[in-house]
Amino acid sequence: MKTKNNFKMGSCAAWSPNNLNFKSVAIVALTWWSIQTQVQAQETLVVKYAKPTWLFGAAAGANFNFYRGSTNQLNANFTPPATFHEGDGIGLFIAPLVEYRPADSRWGIMFQAGYDSRKGSFDPVTTACDCPADLSTDLSYITVEPSVRFAPFKSNFYVYGGPRLAFNLDKSFTYQLGTNTAFPDQEPSPEVRGDFSAINKTILSLQIGAGYDIPLSSDSNKTQFILSPFVAFQPYFGQDPRATETWNNTTVRAGVALKFGQGKNIQEATDLAKDREVQFSVNSPSNVPGERRMTEIFPLRNYVFFNQGSTEIPSRYVVLTKDQVKDFKEDQLEVFVPKKLSDRSKRQMTVYYNVLNILGDRMQKNPTATIILVGSSEKGSQEGLVMAASIKTYLVYIFAIDPSRIMTKGQDKPTIPSEQPGGTQELVLLREGDRRVSIESNSPDLLMEFQSGPDAQLKPVQIIALQEAPIESYVSFNNKGAGEALSSWSLQITDEQGTVQNFGPYTQDEVKIPGKAILGSRPEGDYTVKMIGQTKSGKIVEKETPVHMVLWTPAKMEEGTRYSIIYEFNKSKAIGIYEKYLSEVVTPQIPVGATVLIHGHTDSIGEETYNQNLSLARANDVKGILEKGLSKAGRNDVKFEVTGEGENENNSPFENKTPEERFYNRTVIIDIMPAIK
Repeated sequence: MKTKNNFKMGSCAAWSPNNLNFKSVAIVALTWWSIQTQVQAQETLVVKYAKPTWLFGAAAGANFNFYRGSTNQLNANFTPPATFHEGDGIGLFIAPLVEYRPADSRWGIMFQAGYDSRKGSFDPVTTACDCPADLSTDLSYITVEPSVRFAPFKSNFYVYGGPRLAFNLDKSFTYQLGTNTAFPDQEPSPEVRGDFSAINKTILSLQIGAGYDIPLSSDSNKTQFILSPFVAFQPYFGQDPRATETWNNTTVRAGVALKFGQGKNIQEATDLAKDREVQFSVNSPSNVPGERRMTEIFPLRNYVFFNQGSTEIPSRYVVLTKDQVKDFKEDQLEVFVPKKLSDRSKRQMTVYYNVLNILGDRMQKNPTATIILVGSSEKGSQEGLVMAASIKTYLVYIFAIDPSRIMTKGQDKPTIPSEQPGGTQELVLLREGDRRVSIESNSPDLLMEFQSGPDAQLKPVQIIALQEAPIESYVSFNNKGAGEALSSWSLQITDEQGTVQNFGPYTQDEVKIPGKAILGSRPEGDYTVKMIGQTKSGKIVEKETPVHMVLWTPAKMEEGTRYSIIYEFNKSKAIGIYEKYLSEVVTPQIPVGATVLIHGHTDSIGEETYNQNLSLARANDVKGILEKGLSKAGRNDVKFEVTGEGENENNSPFENKTPEERFYNRTVIIDIMPAIK
């Protein structure tokens, strides 16, 4: 068998040692050229640095001093025979300096402190003997000069200005009386040296000036040097050397400053900017207390609704254990909250879903009260009876109610059904509302005022609004883009005394923190908020902002009372016992000059236009009863505002997902608002 080779045979010369050496040399040459190219490319990549923010250095120059005013008595021991008025001179100025100027700002700060000479000579004067007299001084100071720097064109040209605070260092003078030219042989008087008296030890004046920065280093140097020639003008205002006489100084200073500082790597700053694509802001609301706080008289419907196909108490109702009964209080229902509850009117639904516990608690407190549980099921009276028995078992076993106080009964329809004969629309929802157990009683301790009979509602529950800080009162920390740019970020919050609080870490773009968690018991305070984040490349970024925080404060007074009237399905007239309740319970609670807001509502079953008219009819029905009660009392001081909301989901008290919510949406809400004092 022959073996087939996969390569072609060539001449022997192709594999000779000479040829191999040539290829090796070529490969080495190409590799060397590649390396050199990379090195050259790296060498041409020059690192650039931004202009320094902080600069340090020294300034030196000449003070051109101009004297005006008069001086004569030089000190207590010497007064020359003539008064000196004007003069001039040149003195040395030298001082170290510090300068701060943010890169993207026209504004900056300059500070220099050093030696400041105001030396000079007064113009010669002629004395009474026709003798010339000369006066000179080595007046000098230690000067402190903070200034504000402003670059109007964001260029190298800048102007500056600020106060000058000078402390006297030298106050010496030299006086020379010459000879009369008519007597050339006369001997000149000796020089008189001494110190001025009444010299001001401290001088406060001002200065303005201008300068120009000349870079001495390229932007490829991290440490950069700058030469800045400058000129400044210091007027005579406040520059009186002596506390006596009128001598004052005006100075024009010309000089140059040599400054240096370190710039930030522009490439690193660019890379960091890519990592810091976040916008950090803090919003602290003013947290003014709400204008309205309501005490609500919440009606308690005497129905427990059951799920289709089940005879067990639905899970949305709160059921207790025996151990929890002793801690149950009707006015603290927020302790026992349903597992699943929509956000809308959460507190009211918490009340309703505790209806069995409220009933058991009231029966414990009123041992003579009895009830009848009437179960209604579309599948027949027997299933209705089983539904009623499940509630009886709960009350007997959990609340230890004597079984003889509870009767049970089953039927296929409730006494007042929602489904009407001949009805064809939305029957599923209507039948869901008819699958229920009604709680009937003749015991007034359990029932609403003036109610009796099989469908009398249970005594309402009073809800005093617990004012908790709403979410909109929380301090909001917005770190837009943090989810993508940062792996995590934290907050460092510092108060006026330097106390630091730390919050985090977080990964989301926005965080809301209750003001109380930051302020504690303080009503308000000023804070510095620093956001410290780590980019996904490992760099640390920080952003800082000041913020004033105000603690949310609940309203101090209860301003209104709310009552609710519950209607049966498709009804607009209040039954007789409700009319008595409105007349004899609600009407007397309306104070003089009050405003009564009446809002009618419906559930979502039926046509929208029809429900709008129905809700308005219900509201006007309540208004008519209240007006009638007020009229009997001889009152006409109350203002009414009536609104029909229909089935509007944005304004309805509850959602319409469960039969409980739909039954409670068939309502008129009465808000009684006292007159503003």
